[in-house]
Amino acid sequence: MHELKGVFTALITPFDADGRLDEAGLRHLIKRQLHSGVDGIVPLGTTGEAPTLSEEEKKRIIMIAREEIPHNVPLMVGSGGYATAASIKSTCQAQELGADQALVIVPYYNKPTQEGIYQHFKAIASAVQIPIIIYNNPGRTGCNLHIDTLKRLADIPNITGIKEASGNIMQISDTIAAVREDFPHFSVLSGDDGFTFPLMALGGRGVISVVSNLIPKEIKALTDAALQGNWVAARQHHYHLMPLMKAAFIETNPIPIKAALQLCGLPAGSCRLPLCDLSPANHALLAELLGAMLPA
Repeated sequence: MHELKGVFTALITPFDADGRLDEAGLRHLIKRQLHSGVDGIVPLGTTGEAPTLSEEEKKRIIMIAREEIPHNVPLMVGSGGYATAASIKSTCQAQELGADQALVIVPYYNKPTQEGIYQHFKAIASAVQIPIIIYNNPGRTGCNLHIDTLKRLADIPNITGIKEASGNIMQISDTIAAVREDFPHFSVLSGDDGFTFPLMALGGRGVISVVSNLIPKEIKALTDAALQGNWVAARQHHYHLMPLMKAAFIETNPIPIKAALQLCGLPAGSCRLPLCDLSPANHALLAELLGAMLPA
């Protein structure tokens, strides 16, 4: 089993001018990530606009990713959703198509109880053999995973990590403390680029990153420094990259990161509705920032 640490890129889904899946562009983006030395690639997450993709498109994306990604680099597929039965089906499909791990969101909108959340993840983990990584993002789901529930879930052998995106430094600290001694196999990864450095300083193992779509080598340098205990270098990377980390969320993700990729000549295309293109004012700000930070 791969140790869950470092930078895992939450890959965008590139579309062509007609809004169709850009398969050649997807292959190019994956190759670029691999060449930059990322520790894993995560298609079909929120950054990949998974809710707007057809089932056939999702299947095709996993197949392309598996063709391009060598088996020494983890392929972590986003497979969670609102309904447990549907999440089991999509996670089983990801496993059948060669995923190494599955990223599963805490069920959103209907606000299940903590017992319901536990039973949801237990049912998914029981249906597959691949490791499950929980995704906790209460700002988007409307439902927060409590520490006691997390400890129960960490006791399930193939639930091996969490993407923690609460944005609450106390919860991040409590999460790491809760699993550090009893579950040494369990990894806590940041779900927010801006929290990568503080999370790793507290004992976390890395990040599932949006910004690494654009600058994978730089995010890799930050996580490598932190994993090596070189906090001076990690802090320098953090502050240097913070303007871009902030700009990546100037509007709803993945609108800004797709705009940034387009500005840098990389395949991305527009987002699918209900997400639209970056506003002209923010597009100008992003272009100015990229010009200053990423000179040609």
